[in-house]
Formats: sequence, C-alpha cells, structure tokens
Amino acid sequence: MWKSIFQVADLLLRLQTVFSLQRIPEWSDAISCFIHFQTTAMNSQQDFINQNKDRFLNELLELLRIPSVSADRAYTKDVARCADAVKDSLLKAGCDKAEIFPTEGHPIVYGEKFVSNDVPTVLVYGHYDVQPADPLELWTSGPFEPVVKDGKVYARGAADDKGQMFMHVKALEVMNATSTLACNVKFMIEGEEEVGSSNLATFLESHKELLKADIVLVSDTSMISMEHPSIETGLRGLAYMEVEVTGPNRDLHSGVYGGAVNNPCNELCRMIASLHDENGRIMVEGFYDKVVELNAEERKALNDAPFNQNEYNEELGVKEGWGEDGYTTLERTGIRPTLDVNGIWGGYTGEGAKTVLPSKAFAKISMRLVPNQVSDEISELFRKHFESLAPASIQVKVTPHHGGEPVVTPTDSIAYKAAAKALETAFGKAPIPTRGGGSIPIVALFEHVLGLKTVLMGFGLDNDNIHSPNEKYDLANYYKGIETIPYFHKYFAEMQK
Repeated sequence: MWKSIFQVADLLLRLQTVFSLQRIPEWSDAISCFIHFQTTAMNSQQDFINQNKDRFLNELLELLRIPSVSADRAYTKDVARCADAVKDSLLKAGCDKAEIFPTEGHPIVYGEKFVSNDVPTVLVYGHYDVQPADPLELWTSGPFEPVVKDGKVYARGAADDKGQMFMHVKALEVMNATSTLACNVKFMIEGEEEVGSSNLATFLESHKELLKADIVLVSDTSMISMEHPSIETGLRGLAYMEVEVTGPNRDLHSGVYGGAVNNPCNELCRMIASLHDENGRIMVEGFYDKVVELNAEERKALNDAPFNQNEYNEELGVKEGWGEDGYTTLERTGIRPTLDVNGIWGGYTGEGAKTVLPSKAFAKISMRLVPNQVSDEISELFRKHFESLAPASIQVKVTPHHGGEPVVTPTDSIAYKAAAKALETAFGKAPIPTRGGGSIPIVALFEHVLGLKTVLMGFGLDNDNIHSPNEKYDLANYYKGIETIPYFHKYFAEMQK
C-alpha cells in the first residue's frame, strides 16, 4: 500500500528515466501534475507564512513576556503560566489534543496531531523555561520586555529556546492550514531544561507509549550562519558542581586577623587556579581517561567548516583565543572537554569598602564532557581532586547540581538526510555537519529510554547571547525555521519506504 502520493511520483520519475517514458503523454502529464501539486503546496505554505508574519511575531513576543525562570522559585507561578500558554498555542496551531503533566518540579506540556497510521511520527522536543536574566544592569532593554530592533528580537529566551521551539508550533499551523502535514506530530515541551531536566527521565519511563515515535526533532542548537547552514551532529555532556570553602567560624577583621588565619577567598582562588596547567589542560586526575580522540581525517572534516579566528576574537572583544594546546577553536568547543568557573563569590561585595576576612567562599563550576565521559564519574573525580587540594586550615564541601551525557547523532540515517534536504531546499545549499559545544541532557535519555535517535536542526547563531544579557534571535532565522520545518516532515515521510 502506498504511503503517500510522493512515493507514486518518485516511482514515475524513476521509470521515466529508465524507460524514456517521455513518449507516453499521460504518464508525463501525471508527473507534471505532481510537480505542479508539489510546487503549489510549497507556495501555499510560503504564502501563509508571509500573510501571517506579524501575527507569528506578536505571538512569540507574548510568550517572551512571561518570565519562566526555572532556576528561581520566585518565578514558579510564571513557569506554570508559561506552560499554560504553550498548551494553548498547540491547540490553536491544530493539535488534536494538548495537556499539562505535573512533575515534582515544573510541568511538561504534551500535544499531538494525528494524520494516519501509514505515516511516520515525529516527536518534537523543546523547552519553555529560560535562564535567569542577571546581571540586569547589562541589558539595554528589559529581559522580559521584548524589543524588536534591526531585524532581531531581544529578550530572555528569544533563541534559547522559546523562539526555536515556537517555530515548530507555527510550522504545524502552516501545515495544517495548507493541508500539507505529511507526518504525525507529537510535542513534548518541558520546563526544566535549564536546571538539568531532573524530572524528565521519570516522565519518559512512565509515558513510553504516549511518546512512541520514529524520530526526535530538536531545535535548541545553532548553525554557522544564514550563508552557511549547518546541522549539529553531536553535543557535549555536562557535570555541574557548587563548591564551598570554609575557614574561620565567622567573618573576621582583616587587620586584626589578616596574615594569621587562612582567607577562604584567597584559598578558593588558589585551588581553582590549579585546575588547569599552563597548556590549558585540566589537572583533575583521571579526567581524560575515557575521552574519545578523533582521528586526523575527522579533525580535518571538523575544521573545514567556515571559521575566521580574527573575526571570532573581534566579535567577543578579546585579543586572542585560549584553550588546550594542540587544538583549534572549533575542536576546543566541539570535541574537547572543559572545566569553567561559572560564578564565584564570598566576603563583602557591596558598595564601598569593608575590611573583612570572610568565613566562606563559593564557586559554581561546570565541566563539558565528550564521548565516552560519564557525568557521575567525572563529578566524583572532581570531588575527590578538589577536596585533596584543601589544606588543614580550611574545609571544603562539593555539591553536585545536575549533569547530562555527551551524544553523537548519526549522519547516515533517513532522518538526518531528510533534515539535510530540508535545509538545502530552504537555503539553496547543503548544510555542513558540525559538533555543538552545548549540552541537552534529554538527547541521551531519548535513546536510552525510548530507543529514539535525535536530529538537531537548530536555527540559532553563536552570537545570540544565550545565557547572557541582551539575548536575541534574528527574525530572518525565526521565519526561515518556520519555512524549513515543513520540508523536514515532507522529506522524512517520502523517505520512509
């Protein structure tokens, strides 16, 4: 039984080539009719997008106004309000049903649109929670008061991940409105990605039948540029820690006690400084034991992607790059593990001076991991190493926060080929495979729990300032994503033979 008209047309085109069927007018007419039908369908999609651009943008702005910060309990009600808004948007876009599933943390939004048992099912994953907006004084406009300027929308969550997630919602609306939806679609949009997706594994385990699909489609990554579309084929894992260093039992006068009692801030800085050697290599014992090294051919392929170090430095306002010796910037951010301090504090940090020797000092430290590192193992190695650095004059406490595993996605799968063809159709050139430096913990869980591979078809840019002040998302990328996603569904359905 034929799954779609696309398969029939494909057979006709092949037979025409093999048997010179241009001599049979009625078959040629059938092919011409199909091509006309296909072109008309795609044109109708673009027409619908063009006619509704302003509304698509305004609806995104409404979503961005909700401060759905998952890390801060002060925003719990706003996170729940955002989940309600996502549910409503799925229903308005044409989902047959949408519902909110409570968890021990923030809720998960599920929606689905059923077409036929004879077509594949795509599970779309995204998240509606956002990073904290701090430091607020560095924003040029309110983080939850979205502003459109120079073709970009500025707001927390604009690119990570509300803007990218919402492309899929609008793409569903486009396909529904133009009767071109070629796959069944399921949505799972969570509210805890920015805090480690701690409740998602439980949800997957208890809803395997509900989430049954053929592939997971994610837009929570970036591409090289609009001129050089790309698909990320791997993500680094994550191990996130908080360290606490304690010295005296109270804050002390730095004149009376300074020089006689170890200063936790001084000691923490010394300990952190020792975590890298002069060549940028991480000094935690056993840290590199399981790291997968790419061969020369794989490294060359990675470095063939368009990249200009001088432009990179200029964009970031630095004079030169930094990192592990022997590796390029693209390798350092894609295939090598890292250790970074994400925040450090202690003592007096208010206005003016206070001559204090603090009792405590703190730091948040994250490690990006590569295949075959395991987050729990790395966390334990870090704990043992960091505790071993402490002299008897201080005490150290290491608290793991959350983690996730590194993942590499296949480039020879039907889903990847469908994504590549979709991007080529939309951009006019084949996408470049790249490795992403970020982490999406759920990707490894999808494969482990549901047995599903993932396609990382992101439309963000590295300069979108995600996790930073003045986060932005280019409107051109937003609309191009809405245009491209229907192509993925179309080609994924066609290739399932």
